[in-house]
Amino acid sequence: MLLRESGAHYGESYSLDGVTGDGDGGVPHGRQLIEFAEAVVSGTEAGLDRAREALIGAVGEEGFVDAAGVVASFNAVVRIADATGIPVEDFKLERTVEERAALGIDGWN
Repeated sequence: MLLRESGAHYGESYSLDGVTGDGDGGVPHGRQLIEFAEAVVSGTEAGLDRAREALIGAVGEEGFVDAAGVVASFNAVVRIADATGIPVEDFKLERTVEERAALGIDGWN
C-alpha cells in the first residue's frame, strides 16, 4: 500500500484492503509483505518462520532485508509516538476521514 500522498503525487493507486486483512494493498507481493509484518508484530515463532520463508521466496534475500528494515522502522516509530502521546494534527484528521472510517479506527482508545 502506498502512503496516500505519495500515491497521489506519483499517480499511483493504493488500497486499504491489506490493512483489514482482505487483500494485498495493491502492491507486488503485498500479501507476503503483510503476513511478514503481522508475524513480526504479533505472530508466533513458527508463524514468523513461515512468513519469512514465503517473503524470501517472493522477493529474494535482498528484498527481504529491505522489508525487514521497513517493518522494524515503522514498529519503532509507532511505539515511540504511542509512548509519548503525540496527538494527530488537525490537518491530518481532516484529510484522513475516509481512510479512518474504512478502517474503523476512530473508536480506538
